[in-house]
Amino acid sequence: MSTHGDELLYTYAVARAGSAPQDGLLGVADAPVETVTEGALAALVSRVPAADFEEEALRAHLEDMAWLERTARAHRSVVDTAAAHFCVLPLRLVTVHRDERGVRQVLAQRAEEFLSTLVSLEGRVEWGVKAYVDDAGTAKPAVPANGSARQAPADGSGRDFLRRRLAHRQAQEQSQRRADELARAAHEALEEFAERSRLHRPQDARLSGASGRNVLNGAYLIPREQAGAFAGLVGELADRSPGVRIELTGPWAPYSFAQPPQPTAADGGAA
Repeated sequence: MSTHGDELLYTYAVARAGSAPQDGLLGVADAPVETVTEGALAALVSRVPAADFEEEALRAHLEDMAWLERTARAHRSVVDTAAAHFCVLPLRLVTVHRDERGVRQVLAQRAEEFLSTLVSLEGRVEWGVKAYVDDAGTAKPAVPANGSARQAPADGSGRDFLRRRLAHRQAQEQSQRRADELARAAHEALEEFAERSRLHRPQDARLSGASGRNVLNGAYLIPREQAGAFAGLVGELADRSPGVRIELTGPWAPYSFAQPPQPTAADGGAA
């Protein structure tokens, strides 16, 4: 494979040499996915227009949510499709090199690290577990007909309203503490089962679109043959966690457990 001055190499993942992408697999910008090999390693790459991925253009694109979403979806599709057939180390979104020489230099410079990580991830996949709690919790306290405790009549209804509001707040806090405790207990059980685990930041419902407060956002590295047992454990935890919605996603490539390479000066300045 060769590149021209108007093209860059978008790099998706690192795998063992000889790991070939499926025929017809398309990636970012609908470009065919190919490999660049160096020693015992290979990188999954595709050629993309330099006009879209040079530093200045890329900076503008990263502010375009529609473009970013398309690129991220294509990137993940390539990685997950490849991961269904062989072990891969996913790279960061928009890892771009000037040419094959830049790709090979990164593979050579980090060969020992990449090979060691591939060995540790061989035959394993990542599963995601998220837990949510409805912050609405208990019913809201009834508001007096006049709509304000300050304007409540002197027969005590104002004091009753304040007591109900305090009780409601205390019930909510207790419900939230209980949900957090259940989420911690679930993570501890999953962490003990998994070979490795990682806790990510709770997701913002405004971005994820999921209902409820995210109290657990965990990733777990599991041998493929233990997928059924892990799913069963998640189901048991869901049954034992009233008031908490637990969701299982995967299997995925080991995004949370692969260390991506950092850009180097050898890449000629491409991001």
